[in-house]
Amino acid sequence: MATGKSDISGWLVRPAGIGRWAGLLAVLAALTTHTVLVTSDGGMDNGIVVDAARTWLDGGSPYDDAHFLYFPSAVMAAAPQALLPRSVLDVLMPVLVVLALMAGWVCALLLHRVPLRSRIAVLGLLGLVVGFAPFAQLVRLGNWTVTAVLALPLCLLLASRGRWVAAGAVIGVAVALKPLLAPMALLFLFARRWGALALVVLVPAVSSVVAAFFLPDPTGFLTQTLPFLFTADDSFLRLYEAGPAAVLPRLGVPQALAQALAVAAAAVGVACAYRRWRGPGPQALRLAETSAGLMLSAFLVSRPSYNHYLLVVLPLLLAGMPYAGSVTRRPGFWLALVPQLPGVTWPWLESGKRRAFRDFVTLCVLAGTMAYHAVRERSARDTGGASEGEEAGRGEGGWRAATGGAVRP
Repeated sequence: MATGKSDISGWLVRPAGIGRWAGLLAVLAALTTHTVLVTSDGGMDNGIVVDAARTWLDGGSPYDDAHFLYFPSAVMAAAPQALLPRSVLDVLMPVLVVLALMAGWVCALLLHRVPLRSRIAVLGLLGLVVGFAPFAQLVRLGNWTVTAVLALPLCLLLASRGRWVAAGAVIGVAVALKPLLAPMALLFLFARRWGALALVVLVPAVSSVVAAFFLPDPTGFLTQTLPFLFTADDSFLRLYEAGPAAVLPRLGVPQALAQALAVAAAAVGVACAYRRWRGPGPQALRLAETSAGLMLSAFLVSRPSYNHYLLVVLPLLLAGMPYAGSVTRRPGFWLALVPQLPGVTWPWLESGKRRAFRDFVTLCVLAGTMAYHAVRERSARDTGGASEGEEAGRGEGGWRAATGGAVRP
C-alpha cells in the first residue's frame, strides 16, 4: 500500500516546476516541426486515407487502393483534407496529431483524478515522447490510430462519471473513423449498458451505410477490403505486423497453429479482462485496466496489428501509476516496453524487416502482464485478503487514495 511521502505516488502528484513544462513543450515542438519538414500529406498513413478521398472526389472508388482499410464513413471524414492545399495539410496534420495525443493524455489523467499540474502529468507524456519509439512513429505516419488514442480515455472518463450513453457515442464515432476500438463493445456488454452498446454498433453502421451510397462501389469494403484482410497476402505490410499470427510463421511455426495460438491467447485475455472488471479496486482503475486487457487481446489476434496500436492503452495505464494497485507497479509492465526504447541497438533486429519481432515481444509481454495482474487482483479478494488495488481504493479516490491523502499537490 502507498503510504504518503515514502511512496513514489506522493512525489508524482506534486506540482511540476516550470522547467519540466518547458522541457516537455520543447520536445513536442521539435517533434512536430521535424515531422512537418520530412513528411507530406500529413504522413504516409494519413496520405492513404486522403488519397482515397481524392479518388472518390474524382469519381473513382477509394477501395481500388488495397491499403485503404477503413469504413466508407472515413472517406467522408477525410474529404475536407482532400480539399486543402498540400502545403497546408503538411503543416496542419502533424500539429493536430500531437494535439490529439496530448488531449488523450489529459483525459487519462482526469479519469484517474490526477492533477493536471502534477509531475506525472509532465513526465508521463515526456516519457512517452522520448522513451517509446511508436509515439514519434505515429506522429510521422499521421495514422488515424490517433483517433482511438483520444477516444478511449474520453470514453472511460465519461463512463466513470455515469455518462455511459455519451461514452458509447464516442466509441461509435471513433469506430466510424477507424474500426480499432470495436472490441470496446465488450466493456459495455460487461457493464450491461445496452443503450450505450447500441450506439457503439449503430453509429458506425448507419454512417457507413449512408456514406456507401455516395461511393461508385458501395460494397467495396465488403468485396475488396475484407477479403484482403482475411487472405493476409500483402508481403510488405506483413513485415510490420506484431501479432502472433504474423510473427510466429516467420519463426517456422505453421500458419494454422500460429493462428490458433493467437485466438487462444486472445480468448484468455478477454476472460482475464472480465475478471478484472469484476475485481477489486477503484472504478477508474478497473475501467482502464479492463479496457487495456480487451484491446491488447484484440491486438493479439487482429490482422493487421502494429506497434503504434499500443499507444491506445499505454496512456491509460501510465496515468494510473499513483494507484498502489496499478499494473504499472508490476515489473512485467516496464520490461515489456524495453524493446521500444529509441536509440538502443538490438543485434539482428534493427532492419525494418525484423522490427516486428521486437514489437511482438512488447505486445505479448504486456498482454501477459495484464492477464496476470487481473488474475492476481481477483485472487487476493477471493482468498479473503486485500489486494493492492483494494487497498488503494480505500481512500477518497484517485491519487489521494493512492497516497493515503498525505500528499497535497
